[in-house]
Amino acid sequence: MLKLFCPGLSPQRQRDHRQVLSSLLSGALAGALAKTAVAPLDRTKIIFQGTTAASLTYPLDLVRARMAVTPKEMYSNIFHVFIRISREEGLKTLYFGFTPTVLGVIPYAGLSFFTYESLKSLHREYSGRPQPYPFERMVFGACAGLIGQSASYPLDVVRRRMQTAGVTGHQRGSILNTLRSIIREEGAVRGLYKGLSMNWLKGPIAVGISFTTFDLMQILLRQLQS
Repeated sequence: MLKLFCPGLSPQRQRDHRQVLSSLLSGALAGALAKTAVAPLDRTKIIFQGTTAASLTYPLDLVRARMAVTPKEMYSNIFHVFIRISREEGLKTLYFGFTPTVLGVIPYAGLSFFTYESLKSLHREYSGRPQPYPFERMVFGACAGLIGQSASYPLDVVRRRMQTAGVTGHQRGSILNTLRSIIREEGAVRGLYKGLSMNWLKGPIAVGISFTTFDLMQILLRQLQS
């Protein structure tokens, strides 16, 4: 093949070119195999990071939920919320409802990544283009966010109920007890998916932008490295 395209090359130059080509192909194959092997670890790392961030910021999320459902006279500012909760309910209350938050990461992140990558794969298969356009990535990301959010939303409702149980008159309990209480009082569909339509308006857009930005930055960095 090398002779066909470069007939004027000397045998030595042809051997040198074959060696370079062989090195390039070997390196490409090694890199592809390495990336394939560590891809699950990369996904795990992302989820472990999407969990570490939640654990560090969770008290702020609980404070926001408390301030949203109570009269403004009850808490004067964020610091007042922390002080009252710590004094009246104990410091552990600041992490009440954290478990359903972590559990919700599993279906949300898993389904979001799976849907996004599957749509990109189908796009390559049927369009013949190796990469989708940015607006197509946005659509794929929005669909991924929609599916992931819908799957994890009941756990989000349970989390909110657990966060605000101390000030809304609901009995504080475990995840299962809170789940039973919501279904008993409001019904399975109406209770566990209450407010989902509002999340559909903002969530998929945010996820679409996030996935698109991440992909485009990855492509840009690869181009700069090469």
